[in-house]
Amino acid sequence: MWVFLEIAGEPGWWLILLFIPGVQIIIGIIASIALAEKFGQGAGFGVGLGLLAPIFLPILGFGNYDYSG
Repeated sequence: MWVFLEIAGEPGWWLILLFIPGVQIIIGIIASIALAEKFGQGAGFGVGLGLLAPIFLPILGFGNYDYSG
């Protein structure tokens, strides 16, 4: 998760927030939207990445997307 937050451009202390139930969902979706934007995708893809990561991470990983961080 630390590397995920670094790639998304979010502060590292957000890792602590991921241990709080309920807050982890919000922080996860916000970080996923930031990650999707780093790869040129929209907020809809980011929400899908946050909620359905096992489906959207391979799409992002094996797709033809370039990191623009």
